[in-house]
Amino acid sequence: MNWPVILNIAKTHLLTKMKSTATAALGVTFGIGAYITMVSFMTGLNDMLDDLVLNQTPHIHLYNEIEPTVDQPVSLYEEFNNSVQMISSIKPKSGQKKIHNALPILNHLKQMDQVKGATAQVRAQIFYLSGSIELSGNLVGVDIMEETRLSNMRDYIIEGSPEALNNMENGILLGSGLASKMSLKIGDRVQISTTRGAVFPLKIVGIYQSGVADIDNSQSYGNLKTVQRIQGEAQNYITDINIKLNNIEKAPMLAKGFEKQFDVTATDINEANAQFETGTNIRNLITYAVSITLLIVAGFGIYNILNMLIYEKMKDIAILKATGFSGKDVQYIFMSQAMIIGVVGGVLGLILGFVLSVIIDGVPFKTEALPTMTTYPVHFSSKFYVIGIVFALISTFIAGWLPSNKAKHIDPVKIIRGT
Repeated sequence: MNWPVILNIAKTHLLTKMKSTATAALGVTFGIGAYITMVSFMTGLNDMLDDLVLNQTPHIHLYNEIEPTVDQPVSLYEEFNNSVQMISSIKPKSGQKKIHNALPILNHLKQMDQVKGATAQVRAQIFYLSGSIELSGNLVGVDIMEETRLSNMRDYIIEGSPEALNNMENGILLGSGLASKMSLKIGDRVQISTTRGAVFPLKIVGIYQSGVADIDNSQSYGNLKTVQRIQGEAQNYITDINIKLNNIEKAPMLAKGFEKQFDVTATDINEANAQFETGTNIRNLITYAVSITLLIVAGFGIYNILNMLIYEKMKDIAILKATGFSGKDVQYIFMSQAMIIGVVGGVLGLILGFVLSVIIDGVPFKTEALPTMTTYPVHFSSKFYVIGIVFALISTFIAGWLPSNKAKHIDPVKIIRGT
């Protein structure tokens, strides 16, 4: 088989019908370009929404849950075991909010291979005092540098820095909603009152904005030791432990183990965000459904154009066969044309998709949910470009093979006679 001759004839056919060739190539280009742009942009948006939850939600959350008393005094007497017990107005059992042996548990978690990091927290219900106004809310004591490392907290601090809180013993990262309501800024002091009536002045070293209005209007952060002191508790007083894992998929299994091992309530990220997880799966399904549809439409366009191209070349096919070219040779000529269109159109499509993605990535975009974000999120992944060029080659191969297989069986005598 003489490939140079076959490729030369294929090139001649393409150049003599530049309009049809350009149309077919542009069909591939715009199909692949639209796929790259769409999947990159939609995946970027999905990743942004996922990060909003994943950055602010621990993979596993350990705490003591307030629950009704399971065992009532009547259950202690064996003579009542076979009787019907009707108990109403069951009160929650008496228990502490703190996690028993929290510091040894924390040290144990940090030494586990599956655990990327674990941080202790102390949550306190307080009142923010502004003149005669009292705003109820929460003050969360944290190891701010460890929280920043594990949860990207720096992205949500719109003024100030984590280091400022770490270096200030009586500092506070105030929620943006609270700061706005009380007309406070960095450097000002805010009075807080505990539920026991004790009042403490704290200096504002930063403004925190989570993007969730209810949180920003009530929650602030302080150093762990500062909140323990405000609560009047010792340094081993811990109410919550947040855990980040190396593999998030292991969260449900490990949460069940921690719950039994440490006698605490353990909530994994899937349980805490079940509705969001469903929304993420639906968004991903829509993204890939739209992308695949674009590729399939492009493939049908290529097939139609190549089919018409072969129809227009019926006399050329007859002449080729009459001069000694076999049906296989004719098929390879038109297959070569299809693959040339696929390669050229596919490469141009990748370039077009990349250029459009870069343009979208530079469009200004502001959202309160993520204050540090300034442009639309676009996910640049080599995987999308590989899928794009592979599909371009496969679709053009199929689109070229179907009509070229028909051309292979054409009877040149009938074409020449005009029958």
